[in-house]
Amino acid sequence: MGYIADWVLLVVGLLLVAGVTGVALLSGSRRRRGTDEDLTPGGGTDVLAPPRTDTDETTATAPATDVAEPEAEPPPVPEAPAAPTQEKPEGAASRLVRLRQRLSRSQGGLGKGLLALLSRDRLDEDTWEDIEDTLLGADIGVAPTQQLVERLRTRLRVEGGGSPDVRAVLKEELLALVDPSMDRRLAVTGEGEEPGVVLVVGVNGSGKTTTVGKIARLLRAEDMSVVMGAADTFRAAAVEQLGTWGERVGVEVVRGPEGTDPASVAFDAVKRGKAEGVDTVLVDTAGRLQNKAGLMDELGKVKRVIEKQSPVTEVLLVLDATTGQNGMVQARVFSEIVNVTGIVLTKLDGSAKGGIVVAVQRELGVPVKLVGLGEGPDDLAPFDAEAFTEALLG
Repeated sequence: MGYIADWVLLVVGLLLVAGVTGVALLSGSRRRRGTDEDLTPGGGTDVLAPPRTDTDETTATAPATDVAEPEAEPPPVPEAPAAPTQEKPEGAASRLVRLRQRLSRSQGGLGKGLLALLSRDRLDEDTWEDIEDTLLGADIGVAPTQQLVERLRTRLRVEGGGSPDVRAVLKEELLALVDPSMDRRLAVTGEGEEPGVVLVVGVNGSGKTTTVGKIARLLRAEDMSVVMGAADTFRAAAVEQLGTWGERVGVEVVRGPEGTDPASVAFDAVKRGKAEGVDTVLVDTAGRLQNKAGLMDELGKVKRVIEKQSPVTEVLLVLDATTGQNGMVQARVFSEIVNVTGIVLTKLDGSAKGGIVVAVQRELGVPVKLVGLGEGPDDLAPFDAEAFTEALLG
């Protein structure tokens, strides 16, 4: 019995030890679980575990995928500037019709005044003095005026008994004074395969650069090929202006930087014209008259340099018709510098007096070949002596 009791006590002791051990293990497990929970963000500890953000949740929960970035739009391609619309210039025939109309409106005062004086019943000395004053006031010049008065006096005295047609007599004498026998053709083509080279000279303000552009239009109306040389390099505005004229009718303009040697630009223009086989090369030149010697040297050099490649076929002097007798001074200066072969009178439709045509032809011995009759691009026409005389008579 004692032995059994000892075993019972041993078993009970073992059970007690096992129970205590199990309680201790369970308690330790709960303590560890509590500590882990305290370390989570919900446990109130913000030093060891900072609060989670939306980014953290996305990072933690969202699966790792490659997100394609949106393709960048290509930069817009700038639109090419529209090519300028080329114009079809007006032909010479229709220009001559307008020449007659405009000249008759602007120049008819001279003829009407003369007809009124010559139609008097008695042509005394006072009347002839009035006729002479009328002609001088029209810028015909002293020598041509005296010549015309003498011829009129002679004819009307000789033919007086037959009641002459005063208008017919005056027309014949005025036409003779304008001289229809002069060759007014423009030498705009060269010999063989050489281009014609037209040198355009004149003072700044006379309409020289504009005239070059208008001549290009006149030639293009006749289906001729043209190159223009912007050799008035001292005026940037002149170069740009010539470029605009060229764009409008499809004519190439050879130019250089502002201040470039004019002779080099003229040389390049003629070289380009020869290479492209054009009919005509038009060269605009500087028109400064600060001192005669400087202008002479400059224009002389331009002409010499051009003629190393091709002969100059035409030298046109542009004169503002409204300057009257002052234009004669300019004409004399330029005629001494270069061999002027033709005259272009601009602004003849305004306040200009038609007698300047007679005066300048007498002064230089060369014909008026072109006249400007307005501001329009095609208001430049070949000079017609018959039409001009009719216009003077109204």
